Amino acid sequence: MQNWRIKISLFLNYFVFAILLNSSGIAIKQVQNNFLVNSQAAAWIDPCKDLSIAILSFIVASFIVKIGYKRAMLIALGIVSASCFVIPNVPQFIAIKILFVVVGACFALIKMSVYSTIGIITKDSNEHIRFMNFIESFFTVGNFALYFIFSFYIDNTHPESTSWLKSYYLIGGISIIAFLLLLTSTLDESSIQISATNLKPDFFDMFKLMMQPLILSFICCAFFYVLIEQSIQNFLPTFNEKVLQLPSKLSIQMASILAASYALGRFLAGIVLKKIQWFYVLISCLILAAGMVLIAMPLAQNADGRNATTWFNAPIATYIFPLIGLFLAPIYPSINSAILSSLPKTKHGLMSGLIIVFSAIGGSAGSLITGHIFDAFGGKTAFYFSLIPMTILIICLTVFKRLQPKSKLSE
Repeated sequence: MQNWRIKISLFLNYFVFAILLNSSGIAIKQVQNNFLVNSQAAAWIDPCKDLSIAILSFIVASFIVKIGYKRAMLIALGIVSASCFVIPNVPQFIAIKILFVVVGACFALIKMSVYSTIGIITKDSNEHIRFMNFIESFFTVGNFALYFIFSFYIDNTHPESTSWLKSYYLIGGISIIAFLLLLTSTLDESSIQISATNLKPDFFDMFKLMMQPLILSFICCAFFYVLIEQSIQNFLPTFNEKVLQLPSKLSIQMASILAASYALGRFLAGIVLKKIQWFYVLISCLILAAGMVLIAMPLAQNADGRNATTWFNAPIATYIFPLIGLFLAPIYPSINSAILSSLPKTKHGLMSGLIIVFSAIGGSAGSLITGHIFDAFGGKTAFYFSLIPMTILIICLTVFKRLQPKSKLSE
């Protein structure tokens, strides 16, 4: 297979970063036990990664071509590998926050480089689409696998133990393999070197694009969607342990239901969206997601999972609420596709930068708000809060849909 080293390395890149990025929810739960911090303080772990993604994406997007995609990926993998081997030996809250700053910054390099490299190593649009789908599926696999990787190192009998940090040795090992595969491969980047231009026009064009009504409506959609997604994903392990009272290891393992729901939801959406317009599908999904909150939270009221030892004797709410992923899953890819298809191809790069930036800001806001509500009013109220951004998102989607056909953004 041509370019097999690069392709396998890209798969491993996404697998590793899916684990690292989405492990923030586990870290939020664990640091509360390890370092006696509250939910509001622990919630800052997510902004550590999201804001570093946003800042570095905005800064580097214009000149990553000058760095080179292969070199940028090697830098990111090298830094992350070293960080994964250091963090188990520095069990401190500040060190974990620094780790997520590093992970976010490196993911910004990886995502921009991976997406651009796919265009270099694929022959035509069909191969590009197939490989992109494979890459995204590996991200989902990593998101699912992380709950079992970390739960393997959790010590139920000693909640204060930092043994879970040993998981990073395994993740660092996989990252080194990806680094070596990429290092020993050849990537011809000569075809994109002509794109290395002055930074100022790109920054100016990004701000100019952002002022378009269609883009502003999309930004609102992306912001509120990621706010909802990250608030649920980051605090689900904590909710399982503190509200449903599951043992620490089981609370992490059963959070994997959410990841599985997302994977299934996106698969099913691919079928449904062939027959039904995206707007009606997404509005229906948001209404059903709100219904899941209204069903699951009352079930959690009197749940007691202290005696649960396996998946089979856990409270029913543990299964019901994570199924919200089935309905949230189609929203983000659909709105991204809708906005990109409304723009000329020359603006896709700038739009991708805006997507990354405002998605990261939305994720940070969701984590911080949920952490505050979790501490002040409890876990059930924190998840009831998601009904508010869901309602706002329905309004934003309606505005976005109405603007879309009218939009005539020029080249």
